[in-house]
Amino acid sequence: MPGGASAPSGDANDWWIYGGTGEVSAVPLADRLPPPPPWRDFDGGPVVPGAAPRDDAEIRRRLGASDAMVRTSSDEADMVNAALFLRRPLIVTGPPGIGKSSLAHRVSRELGLGRVLRWTITSRSTVKDGLYTYDAIGRVQDAAARGALHDSATTAGRLSEEDEQTADAPRPGGPDGLHGLGDFVQLGPLGTALIPRDTPRVLLIDEFDKADTDLANDLLGAFEDGEFQIPELSRVRARMPEVEVHTDDPDDTFVVHRGRIRCRAFPFVVITSNGERSLPPAFLRRCLSLEMAPPDADRLAAMLAAQFTGGEGAERAVMIRDFLSRALAGGTLAADQLMNAEYLRVSPSGPGEASWNRLLHSLWRRLDEVGSA
Repeated sequence: MPGGASAPSGDANDWWIYGGTGEVSAVPLADRLPPPPPWRDFDGGPVVPGAAPRDDAEIRRRLGASDAMVRTSSDEADMVNAALFLRRPLIVTGPPGIGKSSLAHRVSRELGLGRVLRWTITSRSTVKDGLYTYDAIGRVQDAAARGALHDSATTAGRLSEEDEQTADAPRPGGPDGLHGLGDFVQLGPLGTALIPRDTPRVLLIDEFDKADTDLANDLLGAFEDGEFQIPELSRVRARMPEVEVHTDDPDDTFVVHRGRIRCRAFPFVVITSNGERSLPPAFLRRCLSLEMAPPDADRLAAMLAAQFTGGEGAERAVMIRDFLSRALAGGTLAADQLMNAEYLRVSPSGPGEASWNRLLHSLWRRLDEVGSA
């Protein structure tokens, strides 16, 4: 142990909440997860009741009908559980296409944490994009359209009984133009993940290498404080202490109290990186890190078995062996490339033997060769 520290007693994995087996536990996570460290204990509220929205179709699309055979390595399980216990983001590094993003979906499925909130990073991404967006132009246009419609109908004397009642009724927010303010606020994936719940949401921050250099430092506030403010709502909190806004979950809303959102259970955050750039020390200090190893033959076979109901046998084993041989020869290959080849191989209307070798050569082209002269 580092520094001569003694190891805890008990079996190596008896502390695991996430076992990486793909088997869904019948016991809710809230009943198994120990209390957070005092410095990561958040008290946001009121707590949203009930379970998080589900997206079983998305989980099945990414992992297959069942990933019970896709075993997570002990190193991966250790770091996932450490992140859950410590309420810290987990930075997952490794070559493209080895399953970094899938880890978030496997954790969500096994622990029953609902739909994975995904924030795909680009060079233009800002922390505000992840927290929320406010459509100021849309609100102005909506107000102008409402005013023009009302003025036109009033001038023509054609206000229907329903229009007259709507025009005369007191609007929420009073006469100062605050009507419908929440309709133009949309929480982003990070903002939705910080909505106070008894159990954490799973947040995937994907392709972090593409981020601007300032994004990592800008995220520190949200990660450390577990809360954020929406200035457009905070400014009117005296007149509108509660505003219902849209979330990143389809057709879902959340009532923001006094312009601020503070989490109760810190989300399980997976940040994927290809390791192409260094991250600020202050950011790394507040996260845990996992370097994911490329999948071996057994794991690749399990991944294919989870996605395909047929086609197992000697031919699949040979294809996996050839795929790994090509990967070991140098360059970067992704598991997705093997999945594409297997789909074509087992498809009844797939390519014939005459074109298979040529096609396989193109399908398994090294990723570091793509686009090169």
